[in-house]
Amino acid sequence: MTSIGGSEMVDWNLAVATAQRLTRPGPEVSRDEARAIVAELRAHAQESEAHVREFTRMYGDAEAPPHGTPVLIVDRAGWVKANVAGFREVMKPLLGKMQARRPGGPGGVVLGTVGGKVTGVEVGMLLSFLSSRVLGQYETFAPPSRDMPAGPVKPGPGESRAGRLLLVAPNIVHVERELDVDPHDFRLWVCLHEETHRTQFSAVPWLRDHIEGEIQAFLGETELDASTVIERVREAVQSFTGSGGGKEEDADKGRDEDRSLVDLVQTPSQREILARLTAVMSLLEGHADFVMDGVGPEVVATVAEIREKFSQRRASGAGRLDQALRKLLGLDAKLRQYRDGERFVRAVVDEVGMDGFNRVWTSPNTLPTKSEIAKPAEWVARVHSRSES
Repeated sequence: MTSIGGSEMVDWNLAVATAQRLTRPGPEVSRDEARAIVAELRAHAQESEAHVREFTRMYGDAEAPPHGTPVLIVDRAGWVKANVAGFREVMKPLLGKMQARRPGGPGGVVLGTVGGKVTGVEVGMLLSFLSSRVLGQYETFAPPSRDMPAGPVKPGPGESRAGRLLLVAPNIVHVERELDVDPHDFRLWVCLHEETHRTQFSAVPWLRDHIEGEIQAFLGETELDASTVIERVREAVQSFTGSGGGKEEDADKGRDEDRSLVDLVQTPSQREILARLTAVMSLLEGHADFVMDGVGPEVVATVAEIREKFSQRRASGAGRLDQALRKLLGLDAKLRQYRDGERFVRAVVDEVGMDGFNRVWTSPNTLPTKSEIAKPAEWVARVHSRSES
């Protein structure tokens, strides 16, 4: 628990319990089928490593070292536990600031206890919603635990703690059945995407610390006054409901139509940080999509069918409520990251080749800006012209 004067700011255990209580178990499979699925995902993850490293050339001509990061095949409950651990790690500095602002005396303790349990339930509900939608994840922030190992800490300047690769077996099986695609091809295709993320963080040792620094800067700008936060949330909610009393069909109109609740509660400084984070996440997701489709034709016989059906699924959502939640949580922006990032990577590789694209991993200064993601030629001109001169 993260506690303040005996009271919990966020009841993390309650978050896990809430999510696990609300999360559906996933598609039915026999015990033998489950063992076979887990074994195949492990084999595909190992096979994907060589394919991704050869295609991306992120290590150049040098022999790539072993990852040192484990591959964990998890169910939805396991994914929830891993992500709660990550939230706890990332949120520590912000919660420390909130601890300093907590009123003393019994009133502060009561407020902390009630607020912690309410927040724990809310976090649990959010994770329950997401837990059935994530196919895989390279988890970079959570510390290792007895049942959730992670890679070893790499000492020295510029080195980072290694993470772990999560593959959510029930979700992979659910989607392959829903799309009616070859399950063996689909599992390998998913592993190619997730293995690309593992290679990104393994080959670029400064990347994890850079992203964590941006996240901490974002959290550091958070308004700590409770009344200010509540007022921002009220304004945000009103913008999605037509400012009170408006017609339902008008709710998505106006200047905030493309902004999520997360966007609307930010300060100007946070929006600048988010623009940089959006650019780097678009790069990482788009690069992974580019690699999975680039390697796919060589090793995944039905890759064209899988990509077509999967893209249709991404775009359509799963009904009105699901679409509303995706918009509110900013998940539609996540889908745009895949699309825009993949276009950026493809355009740059077409222009300067894979080794030319890989200059993007040189330092934080060579990462694309949000504007450059939309206009790849600007990144090529900035990075390649500067290096050539």
